[in-house]
Amino acid sequence: MDNTKMKEKVGKSQVGDFSIQETNPKKKQKLSESQVIPTPTLSKFDLLVAIEKQNDVAMCLAGKVLSTLAKNTNLVFSPASINAALIMAANRPGEEETVRSFILSFLSSSSTNELNAVFGEICSVVLADGIASGGPKITAVNGVWIDQSLPVDSSWKDLLVNFFKAEFAQVDFGTKAEIVRKEVNAWVLRHTNNLIEDILPRGSVTKLTQWIYANALYFKGSWEDKFENNLTKDRPFYLLNGGSVSVPFMRSYANQYVKAYDGFKVLRLPYKQGRDDGHRKFSMYFYLPDKRDGLDNLLKRLTSTHGFLDRHIPRYKDLVGEFRIPKFKIEFGFEASKAFGDIELNMSLYQKAFIEIDEVGTEAAAATCVVLTTGSSAYVPERIDFVADHPFLFLIREDKTGTVLFVGQIFNPSKSSSE
Repeated sequence: MDNTKMKEKVGKSQVGDFSIQETNPKKKQKLSESQVIPTPTLSKFDLLVAIEKQNDVAMCLAGKVLSTLAKNTNLVFSPASINAALIMAANRPGEEETVRSFILSFLSSSSTNELNAVFGEICSVVLADGIASGGPKITAVNGVWIDQSLPVDSSWKDLLVNFFKAEFAQVDFGTKAEIVRKEVNAWVLRHTNNLIEDILPRGSVTKLTQWIYANALYFKGSWEDKFENNLTKDRPFYLLNGGSVSVPFMRSYANQYVKAYDGFKVLRLPYKQGRDDGHRKFSMYFYLPDKRDGLDNLLKRLTSTHGFLDRHIPRYKDLVGEFRIPKFKIEFGFEASKAFGDIELNMSLYQKAFIEIDEVGTEAAAATCVVLTTGSSAYVPERIDFVADHPFLFLIREDKTGTVLFVGQIFNPSKSSSE
């Protein structure tokens, strides 16, 4: 490989405000032909199967995060953002074969080609911004920071820049680790409408850091049928300890997409669709257990049963009796090593997410940083009560692909964080 190409002048980083100083790079190894990343191609059927597989992975991950990192606390996180960052990391050629094998296993995938095909389909169908046509505002951006001492294969960089649309920077972690950490945090803040701050804590980026893969996701959608402000009233929300807190509940007397199942109810609130959004449809789902302390059992069913989401979707509007859901605003951040199991990798995954719902709609954002260091049912027209006055699960989903953008749970709507 031509050394001059590998030392191409970056000047000001595409994602940074600081100049990148060249140092003497370590010896770079030429990649073999077998390491060149293939163009992602799958048959239509195989692509649908692969997307369904990733939807199951998302719910499995949700189960691990909800049960191990935030038991009985408010939480929101984004499986879609984690997926995007990990898929980019899996494509790194060369010496990170252990990392690639782990990510493929973690995402239940047979190849990076399969993952890339899923990524391409999700980006074109789900994550295209619909604000110009009156639909949800969606932005999804990627960034890569790699130590300047590491080899940069041209085909790999082309994949990142042209396929993943990633902002790419070669940086000096050896002497500027803290500067890079602050720049990544500023990049995330900028691409999440100033909602996600300090995703990388002090000490997360060091002189031993080799690369950082980041994804930032932002969503803002209006309800198809907005709630009337004058109907919002404070009511009690019942806690697991037997107490309650008074929080504002939104109300409506209109028919709703709601259905009762064995032990729980599901509410679907569609978002306003854009003129050009005939190929997709976003909705927010609320999963309300019948018992006030029933969320744990419901969560186990939802995350361990293949196709659970698709089999429990209210497809028709029904009459509602009492209908109330709380307004809430929460944020949550975590480092996901526990969800990775016991594999010994020098890799950390950080995520922060935010969500707020009110009478108009939803605003949500998430960012993920992967850091590597060395070392159908029949319609029954009956009146259903849906009063979300005790702990429940929620998610935001694109209905045609089944892609889950955000997942969370509410145990106390009066609190804006898990602390």
